[in-house]
Amino acid sequence: MSTWTSAQQSLGVTRPPAPDDEPDVEEGDAGPTGRAYRAVPHPTDLERHGPARVVAMCNQKGGVGKTTSTINLGAALTEYGRKVLLVDFDPQGALSVGLGVAPHQLERTIYNLIMERGTPADDVVLSTNVEGMDLLPSNIDLSAAEVQLVTEVGREQTLGRTIAPLLDRYDFVLVDCQPSLGLLTVNALACADGVVIPLECEFFSLRGVALLIDTIEKVRERLNPKLQITGILATMYDPRTLHAREVMSRVVEAFGDTVFDTVINRTVRFPETTVAGEPITRWAPKSTGAKAYRALAREVIAR
Repeated sequence: MSTWTSAQQSLGVTRPPAPDDEPDVEEGDAGPTGRAYRAVPHPTDLERHGPARVVAMCNQKGGVGKTTSTINLGAALTEYGRKVLLVDFDPQGALSVGLGVAPHQLERTIYNLIMERGTPADDVVLSTNVEGMDLLPSNIDLSAAEVQLVTEVGREQTLGRTIAPLLDRYDFVLVDCQPSLGLLTVNALACADGVVIPLECEFFSLRGVALLIDTIEKVRERLNPKLQITGILATMYDPRTLHAREVMSRVVEAFGDTVFDTVINRTVRFPETTVAGEPITRWAPKSTGAKAYRALAREVIAR
């Protein structure tokens, strides 16, 4: 796995010498959602790891912060002693790139694991430079799986069968889904315990959530009765704009307590972390963004 290198420095991104030190929110404070922050207990220490809770990070609209949230939520969970497996289930391989992996150079990916019987999971799982967080990488090969799985018996449960042997090693498995509601996304929903829906604070993003929730309900009825919506995560929020505040108000009005108290604001830190191949909790550990993902991790653990 890559770390901070001179090549990354040449792209114009420098590691912040003194991250912003913003005060933490307290219970009862008014948050961007318009509600007071609810009490969230500090996560307790674990005596042992596993079996993992599988969470699908899902939204059929692209560019909503889904991959960024997968990486940073995973890294924040490790800070609370949880072992995490990230599954890159998008042929674009953005999750892998965001962790410093070059997808096109990989000999084995999640595609080989789901399509080639007998491929050992240990040959595909990669360690990341975040202690306690591993990765099942992806690349463009995965795009072929959607076509090849159509003729398979039990095609919707393929991912679930693939990751089942790994669940006892981890406390959370976060699946970064592709921006569509195709067969790969249905596979993720069919094996998940919960769904986190990253939602950009923009009107067109709000319109698509109803279709996604309809898909989730169909998967729950037909394939996976245990599937629940863990929460809706507002991302790319800019409190300076009236539009963002109006969208936030409508989201809370429509979905109530399903919306996380944690809101992810727009910040230049997130593009920097992609170039650096590190989560924001390592890149700028005292920044507002890092604190927000730690708060999200506490909410996810509590739910």
